[in-house]
Amino acid sequence: MKTTNNHSLPGPDDIYRFQSANGITILSRSNFNSPSVVISGYLPAGSLFDKDELLGLADFTAMMLMRGTLSRDFQSIHNALESSGANLGISASTHSTSFNGRCLAEDLPLLLDLLSEGLREPSFDPGQVEKLRAQFLTGLSIRAQDTGEMASLTFDQLLFAGHPYSHPEDGFPETIQSIICQNILDFHRLHYGPRGMVISIVGAIKPEDAVTQVQRVLGDWNNPSQPEVPELPVYKPLKKSKTKRVHIPGKSQCDLVIGSSGPKRRDPEFLPASLGNSVLGQFGMMGRIGDVVREKSGLAYYAYSSLSAGIGPGSWEVSAGVNPSNVSKATDLIKAEITRFINNGVTLEELADSQANFIGRLPLSLETNAGVAGALLNIERFELGLDYYMRYPELIRQVTPADVLAAAQKHLDPDRLVIAIAGP
Repeated sequence: MKTTNNHSLPGPDDIYRFQSANGITILSRSNFNSPSVVISGYLPAGSLFDKDELLGLADFTAMMLMRGTLSRDFQSIHNALESSGANLGISASTHSTSFNGRCLAEDLPLLLDLLSEGLREPSFDPGQVEKLRAQFLTGLSIRAQDTGEMASLTFDQLLFAGHPYSHPEDGFPETIQSIICQNILDFHRLHYGPRGMVISIVGAIKPEDAVTQVQRVLGDWNNPSQPEVPELPVYKPLKKSKTKRVHIPGKSQCDLVIGSSGPKRRDPEFLPASLGNSVLGQFGMMGRIGDVVREKSGLAYYAYSSLSAGIGPGSWEVSAGVNPSNVSKATDLIKAEITRFINNGVTLEELADSQANFIGRLPLSLETNAGVAGALLNIERFELGLDYYMRYPELIRQVTPADVLAAAQKHLDPDRLVIAIAGP
């Protein structure tokens, strides 16, 4: 099997890691082949902190940060970015509020100034709050008519019933309507702070200089009231299959999501499950699922499987878009393919193909500054070790068909599946 040139992969010899006195972890790697710099990072201010009646508050707060600060109004922020050809965005997810930006190396001080002002001194102008609320409500109206999004939302609600992962990060129309300026101010005042923040800077800058730049704008930031991240409740696996259909009139297609819970990112079966998922519904023309449901039977416009894994329990699911008259046939075929997968596993040839694919695409994913910045965040978020990407090819090669079969049998059971359908 072809070996990977590890010299291009980030590792302990060229990743600089610095822990600031106020709790910020800074990761940096130089790349002077490009004149630009990418910053990427997160802090623990996600929707885990949202109350049920205010779902979407974390995301609402994050999206307000670039809409005006005590130093600059909305237009001034975007004029500053546009005049330097830079970009910067902030948004929230379940566990964190994340930020991503890109600029020429000479404009990094400006980008960090804007990031610092947004995180520390947002103005939360009431007029901008109402404009953003209108955008959220429009987006939620569109979501309610999107068969794919509603199938995915319903799947999460069934799979993670009673768990924070069942909640949509962007909330519901009634919760977005309930959020007032004071809620946003309170959320920001309590949850935004340096403790647990991680920032990666990759590009045409020396790592020591990157640290100096971050320390200049964030080194004196403190928030004594910043709470600890709440413990996730224990996930309770399904005891039997659950099915729910969401009626959306006037649609010509049904979308269905079928699956179960999956491993956490740090679980030992994550890599075997990932390789198995590639065989099941990713590799080539969407793997076995695509071959059976779409190519041979012609029952789906698309059909593939995906594995989602993070800090908490993940999901392992098959998604398909089908003609409404073919929902039952497609569902039966998918369940039969899952049964075959957990009974027979993968062949040596299928596994070797997926292993070569995983190893071969790693350097490609790290060709850009943004790719490397994301990789550094993954190392930190999941405590993988600075040498993770150096070890990755061998970790992939070590996975056996028996490992894949064990991972599949642990997480997939045809008698305990969630089936979510949205359409006419």
